[in-house]
Amino acid sequence: MDRKKIKIDLLIHDLKVPLAVVESGITLLLQKPENYGPLTEKQKKVLKRTLRNTRSTRMLVNDALELERSREGIVNLTEFSFSSLLEETLIELFDLIDGRTSDLVKSCTGLAELKEMLTEKGLTLDIDERLWRREFCLDEAKIKQIIRNLLNNAMKYRKRFIEIKINKNDDFLFLSVTDDGEGIPPVFHKKIFESYFHMGAENGGTVRGSGLGLAGVMVLVEDLGGRLLLESNEGQGAKFSVEVPLVKK
Repeated sequence: MDRKKIKIDLLIHDLKVPLAVVESGITLLLQKPENYGPLTEKQKKVLKRTLRNTRSTRMLVNDALELERSREGIVNLTEFSFSSLLEETLIELFDLIDGRTSDLVKSCTGLAELKEMLTEKGLTLDIDERLWRREFCLDEAKIKQIIRNLLNNAMKYRKRFIEIKINKNDDFLFLSVTDDGEGIPPVFHKKIFESYFHMGAENGGTVRGSGLGLAGVMVLVEDLGGRLLLESNEGQGAKFSVEVPLVKK
């Protein structure tokens, strides 16, 4: 028994409750001035920034827990539709970077409206209506984490657009995220999936984030029995493709 590992896992788990309390408290201050008193614009700005960072920390905690469950071989199969999964993923992502777009996602009433709104924001969603509403039996938390990390990575590097594409055949679910960013030279195609590696100034890119996202995605995809593929070259953007075997109902 690895006592140090158990202590770390417990600490990560116990962070969820205080983070939820902080997030709830800030949300109430922003949304219920009739109960807690009016705020100045400067106070609102500080609270909104604090809320974004609290949500970001909460997602990192959830990601760490899900990644650890994946490493332990734990797979929780649930039935879900891509309509609900993608909407929730986009809301979580935009909550951190653009609250107005997050609200727009929440207000969309169908796939056509969502596609149109995302196109205006430089995101193309390629999925047909039948697949959008179809129920899947997979580990929803892991699939959501995979998509969110790939989208978050693309958001950091894109110049003008991102394409999200989802389809399937009888045996596999296929999803890809493509950006038109600076690209990844072939020499770094393996290193990019290593923990703590990032494209820094010394290798032609800019320093962005901790470098843990893609390494975590690789672990999740492989533990679901799938594959994560990269197509990229310097100056030509990047396309990350995921193949995950479908569970037969």
